[in-house]
Amino acid sequence: MAKPKIVLAYSGGLDTSVILTWLKETYDAEIITFTADIGQKEELDGLEEKAKATGASKVYIDDLREEFARDFIYPMFQAGALYEGQYLLGTSIARPLIAKRMVDIARAEGAVAIAHGATGKGNDQVRFELTAAALAPEIETIAPWRIEAFREQFPGRAEMIAYAEKHGIPVQASASKPYSMDRNLLHISFESGMLEDPWFDSSADDVKSMYVLSVAPEDAPDQAEYVELDFEKGDCVRVNGVSMSPLEVMEKLNELGGRHGIGRIDMVENRFVGMKSRGVYETPGGTILFTAHRKMESLTMDREVMHLRDSLISRYSTLVYNGFWFAPERLALQALVTESQKNVTGTVRLKLYKGNVIAAGVKSPVSLYNPDIATMEADPTKAYDQGDATGFIRLNALRLKVASGVEQNKK
Repeated sequence: MAKPKIVLAYSGGLDTSVILTWLKETYDAEIITFTADIGQKEELDGLEEKAKATGASKVYIDDLREEFARDFIYPMFQAGALYEGQYLLGTSIARPLIAKRMVDIARAEGAVAIAHGATGKGNDQVRFELTAAALAPEIETIAPWRIEAFREQFPGRAEMIAYAEKHGIPVQASASKPYSMDRNLLHISFESGMLEDPWFDSSADDVKSMYVLSVAPEDAPDQAEYVELDFEKGDCVRVNGVSMSPLEVMEKLNELGGRHGIGRIDMVENRFVGMKSRGVYETPGGTILFTAHRKMESLTMDREVMHLRDSLISRYSTLVYNGFWFAPERLALQALVTESQKNVTGTVRLKLYKGNVIAAGVKSPVSLYNPDIATMEADPTKAYDQGDATGFIRLNALRLKVASGVEQNKK
């Protein structure tokens, strides 16, 4: 009788390597590993060999970088998504793509379940499983860190390392980096270890080696660098006049932003599961793109459309952060966002300097800015009669005057 198949989200680290063997033993199952290439770079080196040496019957390593940029990062940036005013959602937006591909593989392989190594305290468990529920409710999800027997067997890293040694699992566990790191095309996140102390200074000189994508702002070049981004319907399609795919745009902007120390964020955020956590993020390219997109909108987007879209940013960002990418409400919001972007076309020029992204010009063939109307000099078009403001102000002041009179009569 054939063994059941389980598709495991696999990174090759200590946790998922141990989980691979544990699943194989516990469920007497055939384990198929899946790793999404979403921009981890050298972290993927040797992963297929490691998975097979650990006992995987089949290994998928899929290049999803272009899909990630085109179908996830770009639509999210059109929405102006920014969680709690700071976080550009680099980890959050990657999880639904990973889970979507896991579900595809599970169906193709006839697997009975998918599995992940997300801890029971974090957001990723929710993101993976809400995506699976939306796309493949018939497929079971196994989360070992939420299984009591697993936690009893592995109360700490020492037990996991001992288990790995006993089973010949090829992993390298080291205390040289007292924090965890998660990398993709949009960002790198750092958390845990010394970062669990919110008073710890993540910008200190002795922590510089932690960062991967960017130099410290104080070490960035003393000469500013200009960059021009061309947008069509809300998407960046050219950088410095060179046509690029979404993936190429992100890679180019990461290079530029990293060189100038752009995109470092240190924040305490509210997790969906109820606790606060401290995270440090590097998002150089995303910070440039986010700023440029907003500048482009300022010139080309109707005021009321912008205010309506902006009123939904918090809701949209929370949906992404909490794992509801494939929920009907996010899809409905995205339809509104897409409509809002139809005239977001033109060129933005930015100046990059020591951690700062500085506006240096914006133009568009569909600009809503009319210098003849906005001028402080005489308006040659006669489109705006300053005398009209008197009645406009009087009408808007009426309710304030009425309310003031009521308050005066109370006294």
